[in-house]
Amino acid sequence: MSTRKPKLLDQEALLNYAVRLLGGRAYSLGELREKMRPRAERPESIEAVMAKLKELGYVDDRKFAENYAAARLENEGFGKMRVLRDLRQRRVAPQLAQQVTERTFQSTDETELIEAFLKRKFRGKQLGPYLKDPKNLAAAYRRLRYAGFSSGVSIRVLKRYSSQAEELDGLETEDPEN
Repeated sequence: MSTRKPKLLDQEALLNYAVRLLGGRAYSLGELREKMRPRAERPESIEAVMAKLKELGYVDDRKFAENYAAARLENEGFGKMRVLRDLRQRRVAPQLAQQVTERTFQSTDETELIEAFLKRKFRGKQLGPYLKDPKNLAAAYRRLRYAGFSSGVSIRVLKRYSSQAEELDGLETEDPEN
């Protein structure tokens, strides 16, 4: 495996590198900055390139976050906390990520989203009999929490399928991050 250092780029070459990156997929400002950092000949070139990209309309964290959140909701059916966590990992400012996520999910019924998620993830299985097994019930709950759904609504939905879902009530106060 080669440990070759990347060639350092001047400001113009760094701009071309950034545009090439953006041609592949959308990046948040923070992600793009991190990608350019090891390639920049001078650190101040990064901010100059970022300013130029903003001026050209090639990067906009608000648009990026709005598109990303909408895609995660519509295409993958994830919950609000998962989308928020993903935006933060993509280096979107926490306050902007929070605002965009709240706006994206404001007219979404989390119960319906969870129902659709369960049907999709456990397709081919009859949920009632499948979730009677405590191991499967716990696995479904963990999967819902990882997908970003609130514990309270997740438990309410799971209670529809299994009388043993009351066992999950003790977990409701755990893990406030999700």
